[in-house]
Order: sequence, then structure tokens, then C-alpha cells
Amino acid sequence: MIVDTHVHLDDRRYDEDLDEVLDRAREGGVTRFIIPGVDPKTVDRAVEIAESHEDVYFAVGVHPYDMNSFEELDFDKYLKHKKCVAVGECGLDYFRLDGSDEEKEAEKKRQKEVFIAQIELAKKYKKPLIIHIRDASRESKELLLKHNANEVGGVLHCYNADEELLILANSGFYFGIGGVLTFSNAKKLVNVLPKIPHAKLLIETDAPYLTPAPHRGERNEPLYTTFVVKKISELLNISVEDIKKITTQNALKLFDIF
Repeated sequence: MIVDTHVHLDDRRYDEDLDEVLDRAREGGVTRFIIPGVDPKTVDRAVEIAESHEDVYFAVGVHPYDMNSFEELDFDKYLKHKKCVAVGECGLDYFRLDGSDEEKEAEKKRQKEVFIAQIELAKKYKKPLIIHIRDASRESKELLLKHNANEVGGVLHCYNADEELLILANSGFYFGIGGVLTFSNAKKLVNVLPKIPHAKLLIETDAPYLTPAPHRGERNEPLYTTFVVKKISELLNISVEDIKKITTQNALKLFDIF
């Protein structure tokens, strides 16, 4: 059993063969799929997929790059849905900041406001957070702690291997490990992986992005969680079956799914 805790099945690249993609994953042992929210334009497709497949769930949220569409999304409507298991993906991403120093600071301020608003929604509805962090570890950690996000916990999606964030394991947060672990340049993540408590490990693909070796350059899909599991097994010297069991139990617990 494997749970893909972060897979964009609502992406247009799956329009032609979604059922085949899901069937391949199931045959490979993937038993649950969680579609993260990104923006208001895609959430209805995520809901449609979740309603059509018993083993698919969705989250509702606004990615930092889509922060200006935050007010367009009726969070209350989606968070009441029985297949909605989380708020996100939300967070901070300072990688693409552009413009003058003043413009950059204004964008950071807006990202923080939208992130905080989603933390509060998660607490209101008692849903965990799916958190995107890029070039903003310190600020993200501070906001999560300051706004008591530990009340609901969540997952640091595509964990960036920043050791500063490991302290969040003590506040109900998990660490999503995906295809990046298999990259030849993933030395930082490889080195920090043993420091993550086993009870806080989750598996994800971020498909169709971040395809693991040996399929880099191709469209990613949830079946490829098997390569992530194998790599974790090798690095931690724990059997593949035990990694599957540990990470599945973690996912079912965090997202309250069975």
C-alpha cells in the first residue's frame, strides 16, 4: 500500500488517459490519491475526479503564485465536501520575486496574508495543511508557529531539506518526500532524510512534475511513487514493505482517511 499524498490529477496532461494512469498506479500498489488545490480554476475538476473515484480525495487552496485569486475561491463550499481532506497547497514562495525592492516586499506581504488566511481556515474546519515552501523557510516556520498551525498540523510538500524546518515535526507536521530524492543532485535531501522521524514521513509525486529517475524527462504519474519508496528504503536501510506500511499509516492518520 502506498498513498500519493500530492498528485495533480486535475492537470490537463491527464485529460486523455486519467483512468489508465490510475489503474497503473493501483496495480502497482497505490491505494489512495490526494489532489492538492492550486487555484479556483482547477478545483471543480479535482472535485469531479474525487467524486468519481472512491480512492481519490482533494484539498482546496491557493498556491503562492496564485495569491491574487484568493478571494475568488469559495473555501467554505469545498471544505464542507466529504472528500475534502486538507487546506492547500498554500505557503510562501520567494523564488520568482521580481521588480523593485518595494515591489518584492509588497508581494511577500501579500503572500503572507494569503497564507495566514488559509491557516485560519484550516483551523476553523479542523483540516491539515498542505504547505508549499520555496526560498522562505524561516518566514514559513515563523508563521506556522505564530498562528498555532500545530492545532491541525500538515505536510511540508516537496520538503526542501532545510534542517531549520525539522523542528516542525514536534508540532504535528509531516515531510513529503518525492522524486527529487532520486535526483543525482539531491545530496542535501539524501543527507537530511535520516533525521526525519519515521512517524513523520509521507510519499508524494507532485505529478505531472518532478518525475523521479529513471523516468526523468517524462510526465510523472502516481505509479512512480514506487521509485521514491525504493530510494527511501535504500537510504534508511528499511525494507520496502516497511516503508510502505509506515508512510501509509502516517498518511491515513494525518488526512483522516481509511
